[in-house]
Amino acid sequence: MNSIYDVQQLLKKYGTIIYVGDRVSDLQLMEEEIKELNRSQLIEPRDFQMALLLLRQEIQRQLKG
Repeated sequence: MNSIYDVQQLLKKYGTIIYVGDRVSDLQLMEEEIKELNRSQLIEPRDFQMALLLLRQEIQRQLKG
């Protein structure tokens, strides 16, 4: 997993598509969905960690710029 697109594809695999029109809100919702998939043990711990890292980095990038 290397990008936000990869995170979106992982979520899509589980039937989740997120788009509310605000980039930061989209990323925050993706983070919540990833956490839920992890709690349900549907994704590998490595995928969970990488997805969280990517999402949080992108949220910070969006808030700065």
